[in-house]
Amino acid sequence: MADDEGRMEWGGHETWYRVAGELDPGAPQTPVVICHGGPGAAHDYCEPIADLSRSGRACVLYDQLGCGQSEHLPGAPADFWTPGLFKDELVELTRHLGIAGRYAVVGQSWGGMLAMEHALERPPGLRGMVVADSPASMTLWVSEANRLRGDLPPDVQETLTRHEEAGTTDDPEYEEAVAVFYERHLCRVPMPDCVQRSFAQIAADPTVYHTMNGPSEFHVVGSLKEWDITDRLGEITTPTLLVSGRHDEATPLIVSEIHERIPGADWVIFEESSHMPHVEEPELFLETVEAFLRTID
Repeated sequence: MADDEGRMEWGGHETWYRVAGELDPGAPQTPVVICHGGPGAAHDYCEPIADLSRSGRACVLYDQLGCGQSEHLPGAPADFWTPGLFKDELVELTRHLGIAGRYAVVGQSWGGMLAMEHALERPPGLRGMVVADSPASMTLWVSEANRLRGDLPPDVQETLTRHEEAGTTDDPEYEEAVAVFYERHLCRVPMPDCVQRSFAQIAADPTVYHTMNGPSEFHVVGSLKEWDITDRLGEITTPTLLVSGRHDEATPLIVSEIHERIPGADWVIFEESSHMPHVEEPELFLETVEAFLRTID
């Protein structure tokens, strides 16, 4: 398989991407653009999703602006980092690669939020999307995350609350307490290298994650705090597959709100997974997504 890296210049910025497989606009299989989460987590932990290229389907991994191998802008004002910025970047990437006329999007976590925002624009070339482990409302996300947090051991809960109230969420003790939550609801298998690399690069430059989200998955104090597209989901006409884990922080309640509103959406729950079925149950994830993609080719 071809494996081609490149950099896209757009709007005075620079975005890194890598193509797994051969990008041919005339290929029988619809190419896939993979949108990572975070925001600001970079593409690394999504590398297993690019194994969709095993059947000859071209897959595009990219680092959204502000993280990974793309341009970093630690000095940008907070209001620079908006969903609109990343929607523009995605559109420009499909144009740059010559696939704007026909492509699918697989978005994980924040990437799925971005995919739904993108679908609401009704781009003519978007043939289908996979929304993996994503909310449509950050208010509901925080509510559910804190419900799950209530099941953590009392000493872990106390540590989290104490550091959040003191504003010391960068303390190693807080990070260790967060890890207890992550082991239950983010990734229930030993984190592979690709996941560790994403965590490492967020730690090295947390600008986007801290600005848009906050210090942790359940302490959302960033610009996405009030983000909610629930009432607009009925406008989406793109064929959609929803994916989530039984133990996901994107809980069944969160995903059911999307499933009920996107017309014709399918939904698959991975029983042994939390927030990363593509890592926790990789083969089943690939088979499930491949089956969906064949319906839109």
